[in-house]
Amino acid sequence: MKKYIISRIIMGLQFLFILAVIFCLKEELPRTGMLSISLNDDLTKSVGKEIIQASQNELYKKGINNPIYTFVGELTGYAGDCALCTGYLACPPRTNVIKEGIYYNDKTYGRIRIVASSRKYPCGTILKFNVNKLSNEPIVAIVLDRGVGGNVIDLLTESEDYAIKHVGRVRQLEFEVLREGWTK
Repeated sequence: MKKYIISRIIMGLQFLFILAVIFCLKEELPRTGMLSISLNDDLTKSVGKEIIQASQNELYKKGINNPIYTFVGELTGYAGDCALCTGYLACPPRTNVIKEGIYYNDKTYGRIRIVASSRKYPCGTILKFNVNKLSNEPIVAIVLDRGVGGNVIDLLTESEDYAIKHVGRVRQLEFEVLREGWTK
């Protein structure tokens, strides 16, 4: 019995040591500040592919596109004008997507898509995923809505018809978490 208790105490101490190391490493990682990203707010200018690539390279160098962790889940689509939807997002700033659209301008990541998730992923979490039938490039999105469970991520689309025909249900999709919640 003594050996069992001693082994459990040692295992607990090892666990605490590992947690302390992880916490210390997390604190050692560089904090990223504001980055200037090329935005085209008035839609009158065209932005060259080289400029966009340079901006993405800058984000990559700063570690912004490096995942914190990944998970496997499902992707579905929805629209702000669905039968049970009000058009307002559940997370602050609670924008009306019927008026504002399916994109959000994040201070760090620029113009990105909006998704709904379960409460498992905090508001403001940035996800990156790749669905070839939607885009040749990876999609970067922010959690600004609720209404699904588990590891289902619901991509905000222009209409329910588009969500059904183009997004459907993508199973066993790998999601990268680039930021957890809002930055301070």
